[in-house]
Amino acid sequence: MARQGQRRSGGNRTSQRTRRARDLDNEGIIPVLARAVREVENGVARGDVRRSLRTKFQVVALLVREERARVKADESASESHKAEQLKRLDGVATILAKTAARDPSLLSLLAEDADISEAAKDLIREMLTAAGAEVPEEAEPEVVEDAAASVAAKRVVPLSVKQRQLANPFLAPDFSAAPARSAEPRRLATWELIGPLLSSFERASSGAVSCMTLPEAGSLNAPGEHKLMPHQAQVVAAAANGHRTFLLADEPGLGKTAQALLAAQAANAFPLLVVVPNVVKANWAREAGLWTPHRAVTVIHGDGQEIDAFADIVVVNYEILDRHVGWLGDLGFRGMAVDEAHFIKNKSSQRSQNVLALSERLRTRTARPLLMALTGTPLINDIEDFRAIWQFLGWIDDKKPLGDLMVALEESGLTPADPAFYGAARQAVIEMGIVRRRKIDVAKDIPARRVADLPVELEDAAGRSIREAERELARRLVLRYQRALETRTSGPSVTGDDGIDHELVRRVATWERDDTTTSKSEENVFSMMRRIGQAKAGLAADYAAQLARNVGKVVFFAKHVDVMDTAEETFEQRGLRYSTIRGNQSRTAREASIEAFQNDPDVQVIVCSLTAAGVGVNLQVASNVVLAELSWTDAEQTQAIDRVHRIGQAEPVTAWRIIASQTLDTKIAELIDSKAGLAARALDGSDEEISSSVDVQLEALVALLTEALTELNSGV
Repeated sequence: MARQGQRRSGGNRTSQRTRRARDLDNEGIIPVLARAVREVENGVARGDVRRSLRTKFQVVALLVREERARVKADESASESHKAEQLKRLDGVATILAKTAARDPSLLSLLAEDADISEAAKDLIREMLTAAGAEVPEEAEPEVVEDAAASVAAKRVVPLSVKQRQLANPFLAPDFSAAPARSAEPRRLATWELIGPLLSSFERASSGAVSCMTLPEAGSLNAPGEHKLMPHQAQVVAAAANGHRTFLLADEPGLGKTAQALLAAQAANAFPLLVVVPNVVKANWAREAGLWTPHRAVTVIHGDGQEIDAFADIVVVNYEILDRHVGWLGDLGFRGMAVDEAHFIKNKSSQRSQNVLALSERLRTRTARPLLMALTGTPLINDIEDFRAIWQFLGWIDDKKPLGDLMVALEESGLTPADPAFYGAARQAVIEMGIVRRRKIDVAKDIPARRVADLPVELEDAAGRSIREAERELARRLVLRYQRALETRTSGPSVTGDDGIDHELVRRVATWERDDTTTSKSEENVFSMMRRIGQAKAGLAADYAAQLARNVGKVVFFAKHVDVMDTAEETFEQRGLRYSTIRGNQSRTAREASIEAFQNDPDVQVIVCSLTAAGVGVNLQVASNVVLAELSWTDAEQTQAIDRVHRIGQAEPVTAWRIIASQTLDTKIAELIDSKAGLAARALDGSDEEISSSVDVQLEALVALLTEALTELNSGV
């Protein structure tokens, strides 16, 4: 009997240990994370990835990371207990990884600089509380103050700005366009409205209209020989009619830059501040010269000591905005355009805070300034990102809708408790100035195939080295020319009105092109172009990544392997999946790359060699091409574009040609275009011969030498 009691007692102890182990398994943060990750997994499997589910995915990942570090550092726990806890955390992490594989857009939430929203912070506190864990306190404000002091220490005031301030020391605010004050809203004053406004876009059905009501297109005439397309003219007409805030979200290739500049012209919104990524800074200056030629434009580089502070259009890039935000806020701008506006989505980032501060300053000093946010990012994805953009435009602040948007919501007679509120709220936001057109929507307005040049500036050490090497090549050509003049024996020199013997220039250029004795330390036209390609590779890849995020699949062409390598490294850093076509691939690998790009929705870019993929490849699943390096002939360039522009292509094709400003790259591009026109005339029956790549190389050297001799003769 006693033995039986002992057995029963032992059994009780075993069952107690089992129950205790199970109780421990259900304690702490891990069970909370396990339940949450299953909810995320099930939601993604259903295709229902709303903002709340994305927030939960991010929070689970953050807490798994923190708990793993805590378990590893816990010296009081046994090694077996640590191993068990880490194994359970690995299980949660595995589910996260599989879920992200289903929806790769979730990966962006794991980046080091990913924004942690207030909703995410609230959920972290909620889950820690449910787990019985300690909830961290909010960060001390002194850190922010120290950061602000650090930013302020970087600020500069260029000399030209001081001169402008002295010329107009009493800059008065402009309230001439102030609207009549409306009664303060009452009915919705106690409602939380920002969340429902964002949610209204998530609830919209696929294909719902995302464009404000636009007026009929006005005049299509523009300065010089330029002509607006009807969809562009509609935005300009809206600005002329008095509309002052635009979220211009047209797809790339539909001319957002021209629309912004001409809208500023229609609204008389000068001086105009333009904030852009570095890669498109030079392009904005060029476009301003084309569309608003009577308006002076200045571009801020570095500390801005060479800018014209009296210019009508001031272009600055995000990367240096912190140095200039002080004086820019006091210059008296009447308009502001922010290109690639999704760059400010993280409101805790310094560049976002700078942009928002400048916008608020404009709205304080000018009644109804022109504010334009340009981005090709579709409105139905990651709508939380648009919170900062709406704030830049003055539609909302941190807590509530403002001005006309609040009035529109009041006038609807609805509240968030009414199902009909969400459709009305979405339309109210859209009518504030959201403009979204796709290429396919306005296909009749744009060419079926076009090449758009995107000038970039090489401002780093590589850029300076390239410009110096180009000057050295020009000096060598001038020296050859002068020696040839001194030793001429075949007759007198025949100089033109500019004092240059152009026949001799062409001979010298031919000698240089054909010279095989150039030392390794000396640059020739081939090595120059290769170096330029290497220097702009990262900028070209950055732009391709932006396109891929905005419009989907992109074909990236380059001539040299090292440029392709740089591009692929950039795409990996940006979290973009890509495939590649290279000359050293097997046929099987090549076909697998094409298949992945054509049929796998997660493969967003294909990196192609101009020589290996220029012919015999069908990539028409994309409608955007990035030409990172220039070809020597228009035919090679056209063959590359025709991998996309083929029978069966449903959308207009845009080839973005990346050109390094103030280098030989610009001359080569002009020569290729001129030879293309010559080729077209020859095909139409002209007696002109179609030029070869050798002619372009020769003409580039002729242009370089002629320019150097002209400067020498003029004493420059």
